[in-house]
Amino acid sequence: MKHKGSIIIDQPLEKVVALFLNSENLKEWQEGLVKKELISGTENKMGAVSLLYYKTEKYEMELTERIIANNLPESLEAIYQHKHMDNTMKYSFKSIGKNQTQYSTEVVYTRIDWIMPRLMSILFPRMYTKPGERWMRNFKEFVEQN
Repeated sequence: MKHKGSIIIDQPLEKVVALFLNSENLKEWQEGLVKKELISGTENKMGAVSLLYYKTEKYEMELTERIIANNLPESLEAIYQHKHMDNTMKYSFKSIGKNQTQYSTEVVYTRIDWIMPRLMSILFPRMYTKPGERWMRNFKEFVEQN
């Protein structure tokens, strides 16, 4: 399963990327994020490994993030692994004017090995796209307010 998203942020590229890279800001747009913990490497650099912990009323989740390419300010790519699924994400940034940046994502689910998530991805694929779309809107709001 693959999906893409894009949003225009009314701030210059340099500011958008700086706010995106600061892991302290993740909680500002990713609901449920408890913490991000660097396990090895240098944060946001190729080869870095981090654990992300999420908790909401409905679930608790731990993801492993592995940075596989850092070509910022243009793009950053990572693999996210969970006990039941893996996905790759590419985050892209493009200046489209002095004070506007296009922020795009591409998510590819490479493994879904638990029956319920697999079934949900077939019957209700929007369940997998809606959180990413919400996080993009949240990120836009955060950046434009800072």
